[in-house]
Amino acid sequence: MKKFIALAMALVMCLALFAGCGQESNTEPSTPAESGTPESGTPAEGASFKFGVVGPLTGENAIYGNAVANGVQIAVEEINAAGGINGYQVEVSPQDDVSDGETSVNAYNNLMDWGMQVLIGPVTTGPAISVSTEVYNDRIFALTPSASSPDVVAGKDNMFQMCFSDPNQGSGAATYMGSNMPDAKVAVIYRNDDQYSQGIRDTFVAEAENQNLEVVYEGTFTVDTQADFSVQLTAAQSAGADVIFLPIYYQPASVILAQADAMGYEPTFFGVDGMDGILTMPNFDLSLAEGVMVLTPFSADATDEKTVNFVTEYNERFGETPNQFAADGYDCVYALKQAIEAAGCTPDMSYEDICTAMIEQFTSMTFDGLTGTGMTWSTAGEVSKLPLAVVIQDGVYVSAENAK
Repeated sequence: MKKFIALAMALVMCLALFAGCGQESNTEPSTPAESGTPESGTPAEGASFKFGVVGPLTGENAIYGNAVANGVQIAVEEINAAGGINGYQVEVSPQDDVSDGETSVNAYNNLMDWGMQVLIGPVTTGPAISVSTEVYNDRIFALTPSASSPDVVAGKDNMFQMCFSDPNQGSGAATYMGSNMPDAKVAVIYRNDDQYSQGIRDTFVAEAENQNLEVVYEGTFTVDTQADFSVQLTAAQSAGADVIFLPIYYQPASVILAQADAMGYEPTFFGVDGMDGILTMPNFDLSLAEGVMVLTPFSADATDEKTVNFVTEYNERFGETPNQFAADGYDCVYALKQAIEAAGCTPDMSYEDICTAMIEQFTSMTFDGLTGTGMTWSTAGEVSKLPLAVVIQDGVYVSAENAK
């Protein structure tokens, strides 16, 4: 239906102007001088690339969505101030999906009506899986900053990930522990009704065996039982676990940290990217997170110029230190810029043609960003980059190698 309406509108414009139509466009009808590039080769006034963003801007996962939107905003404003992409400005429209699949599809459709040419998102895994089908059918290029399940990109040649996948997080955590905590007795507490948590747990346990790690206990919970972890913590303590691996989001993790503290249990807690956000969680006692380790592709305490500038700018604008989701959003924009420039895309191209160009570029280019250097993408849409281990000290993340 979307394509039929677009073709009908294009036909009406062509007849009205008695002029030849250019490439099919998914933007609102306009005269050729407004939508294309003049014969002189200079960008047409008013033409712009349209990037859509979908993620939770409200609700319990809003920390993730707002961080991505903020990172995208900084990147877009930097690019526009420097002259844009191929001389064209970038417009961005963030849409709230409250981390719900149906709402996310509605947000995506709103962006398609707006004239979106590239999608950044969705931010969380469930909505990204729902939207990926629409993306594939419509042939619009999508780059999710943080939806890490392999199911997001499986069978969708135009859906790509900026974050490392769940299997990489699980195996990466086990490999890190095998190299740095070889004598640890490990307990795993995970949510078994969540694809994200279950997927990371599965690859962690498999790699733990290869690393000769001793997993002494596994405890599960569901969305309906994440208010009380006394049973799991008591069992982990009884099993002698001195490391607890938490492939979960920061909300239930905060409950685990508080209840472990109340019972005097002090293992090393080791989380993954879903833990990122706990430091800005309202009413959370930061002292409970002291010493928590997190696997992440981004560390705000890095001293390279790019990271320092981003952290400074983010802090000045939003009054907090950026987490990895903000960095992922920022990197998405710059990766798209690199690909669009290399492909020579212009805003008057159809989103289908831009999609084809982006697939070709992303599967052949190397990208250096805040969340990794030498990043490459497979034809399956998965990114190749290495995670970092960071430790929470005095309410901030520091790289494990720089920890006290």
